[in-house]
This record gives sequence, structure tokens and C-alpha cells, in this order.
Amino acid sequence: MTDTIDDPRQKAILASAFQAFAAYGYRKTSMDDIARGAGMSRPAVYLHYKNKEAIVRKLTEVYYADKSASVAEALATSGTVPEVLTRAVQAQTAGMATILASPHGLEMLDNTKSMAADIIAEGEAKLAGLYADWLTQQAQAGRVKMPADAAETGWTITATLKGLKLAGAGAETYEKQVAQIASLIGAGLEVR
Repeated sequence: MTDTIDDPRQKAILASAFQAFAAYGYRKTSMDDIARGAGMSRPAVYLHYKNKEAIVRKLTEVYYADKSASVAEALATSGTVPEVLTRAVQAQTAGMATILASPHGLEMLDNTKSMAADIIAEGEAKLAGLYADWLTQQAQAGRVKMPADAAETGWTITATLKGLKLAGAGAETYEKQVAQIASLIGAGLEVR
């Protein structure tokens, strides 16, 4: 999740924080836990992030940067509409089952929503835009039929995926539902 960070110390802090939040939950994780996991002192962590909330915000920013790059890459591949859309949805949702399998997964998602709503809104808009642009290109090529405008369909895709992860059905159920949604949307849009 930290591929977009160049500073190895920041990578270590973010990786440690993610692991600690997953293992202990946000409330029980201390800056000492994060520092220890990153192999540095607490004051060294504070040189990069002023508190846990700043770390959550950065993790959210990195998450959306990584997901946007992965979805764009998947949408640029060749294949049938359902195949490409499935790859993009899988790229967007990769790793979420791990979070949902954590005993503190839903707490992590709730905390992120409350601490980084602006980053989430921007990230979701970018993802929706990627789908909308791809759908527009596919419609112009005669490969998809558009039941609504591309922007609305892009938002529908991202909102559906977001809703599935927040439903709290568990990691295994989540992965099955994501695969089903990708298949249904792809099949519904493809021109036959």
C-alpha cells in the first residue's frame, strides 16, 4: 500500500501503523506501537506525522493513489468488456478482504471515513472518473451500451463497491460479491 511513498522511513511508519491498526484497532494502537513496528523512536515518527489521525489520512491518500493507478492500468488492458471491467474491479478491491478479515477491519474503515472524508471523496471521484472515461471510450467504439451517462455509471460502480465493503459481510462473502458485481455490470454493458 505504500508504493507511492519514496521515503523509506515514511513507508516503514505507514506499514507499521497499518499492521498495528489491524492487530489492535485504532484506539488501542499507540504511537509507541507504531514507532516500535517501524524500527524507530517515537520522536522520529513525530518528525513525519503529528499524530495517528495524520497517519490515517496519509494511509488513505496512498490507498487511493495506488488504487487509481491500478484501476487505470487494468482499464487499459485488452479483452471483452466483462473481462476488462472485472480486472479493474479486482484492482480496486485488491487487499480489502485482508482488511475485512482483521478483527478491527470495520473499525479501521469507520475511522478512515470519519478522519479522511475529504480524501475519500476525492479518491472515489477519481475512480468514478476513470470508469466513466473508459465507458465513454468503449461506447464510442461500439463495445458498450450506455443505460445512463458514463459519469453516472462510473459513480454507480464505485458506490456499489464501497457499499459492499461497508456492509460488513466478511472477507469471503465480500470477494464473492465483488466478483458477481463485476460480472453483472460487465455483462449488462457489453454490446452483443
